Amino acid sequence: MSDINGIMSVAGQALMTQQKAINVTGHNIANVNTPGYSRQRLQMSTNPPSYSDIGLIGNGVNADSIERIYDRFLSTQINDENQGLGRWDAQKGAVEVLEMIFNESDGYGLSQAMSKFWDAWQLLTNNPAGVTERQVLVTNSQVLAATFNQLDADLRKSQEDLDLAIEGTVADINRLSEQIADLNQKILSAESIASSANDYRDQREQLLKALSELIDISTHENSNGAVHVLVADGRPLVGAGQQWQLSTQVNTRNLHDVVWLDRSGTPTNIISDIDGGQLKGYLEVRDGIIPADMNRLDTLAQTMMTDINALHQAGFALDGSAGEAFFNGLGAGNIALNPNIAADPDLIAAAADALTVPGDNRQAIAIANLQYQLTMNGNTATYHDSYSALIRDAGNEVLKSNAYYHHQSDMLAQLENRRESISGVSLDEEMIHLIKFQNAYAAAAKMISAADVMLQTVLQMI
Repeated sequence: MSDINGIMSVAGQALMTQQKAINVTGHNIANVNTPGYSRQRLQMSTNPPSYSDIGLIGNGVNADSIERIYDRFLSTQINDENQGLGRWDAQKGAVEVLEMIFNESDGYGLSQAMSKFWDAWQLLTNNPAGVTERQVLVTNSQVLAATFNQLDADLRKSQEDLDLAIEGTVADINRLSEQIADLNQKILSAESIASSANDYRDQREQLLKALSELIDISTHENSNGAVHVLVADGRPLVGAGQQWQLSTQVNTRNLHDVVWLDRSGTPTNIISDIDGGQLKGYLEVRDGIIPADMNRLDTLAQTMMTDINALHQAGFALDGSAGEAFFNGLGAGNIALNPNIAADPDLIAAAADALTVPGDNRQAIAIANLQYQLTMNGNTATYHDSYSALIRDAGNEVLKSNAYYHHQSDMLAQLENRRESISGVSLDEEMIHLIKFQNAYAAAAKMISAADVMLQTVLQMI
């Protein structure tokens, strides 16, 4: 097109193309602070030329598509690291609660209770018939039992809280997967009539990132733009426009297992297949760390009860009667001082022989000396050593979780910075583009004005 109409057409198309470029630039500027937004760029190309008697003549510019500046591999890396961050964030918070449960820094705890308990036995050896000494021992024995009970109750409460967190996380996973499936449908519909649904894709990417923080996922995008999400050893969670559900079922411990539901609603337990995200962190503490701590606390309580009861039942009370079991119960959760002894401290069997009461203190000495004997951990540790190891291990879990959390946080920050350098909006860059497109728009407008003058000149010649 070498005539005036051709010039008008080239200029008009240039005008509209530069206007679209300005619109895209304005969209970038408007979303400079939008989380997860990927900057966009108008792809332009020259129109096919026209043949003329002097050769090929260009026909101006065409707006082909709006490109999303995006690195898919980097996004996958971010989601992978986010799974680890979610796991260690959840685990860090949970084990910090355990550390508080075993906290001894406030001057009260099981270590202090055991020390006062053994001190009371030691005090009784000095005056085995003393009313005050026997009452002090009763009081400290009750405090020791109550401290065991409270620790067990606190651990169980922490376990129940994590169970509720797991239920809430499963509900969040289902909500996010439903939104991802909905965006899949929107993208399919939009891209069937347009080149790319960039904003929908950004929204979906943000949802995938949020989902990866809750559970480990793997994703792949098919040829029509729909993302498929797999969890727990390859089980589908989101298809093109479909969604599968996760749910929970109460197990024999009265806690909730995580299950995947197939199309018929048949559940499959997937706890052993969950390897990342907050779910993994919660499950690790609820089903691993807390039960191990409870077992160690139970073992300590049971061993103390067995050892003390054996010696106490071999001794004799102030009235010469054989000693009863000093403690009742099966473990840390229900250990209690024998109510008969609590009601009558004279039943404390401090003597080794019925004929030598009330001055005999040999059985009290034997019981007091239990605190120094290696009766725990395969006869390698005392009661105090065993509990100190439990406290130390709880602290180590916090240190480990913190270390992994900060490592994952640093890794994710680096990847996010890299993503921002590729996909983020630079206001300086966008302002340069804006000025460039404005100048091109003004030049195209001047072309139209020039062509109009030429046309008017031709008309006046007629």
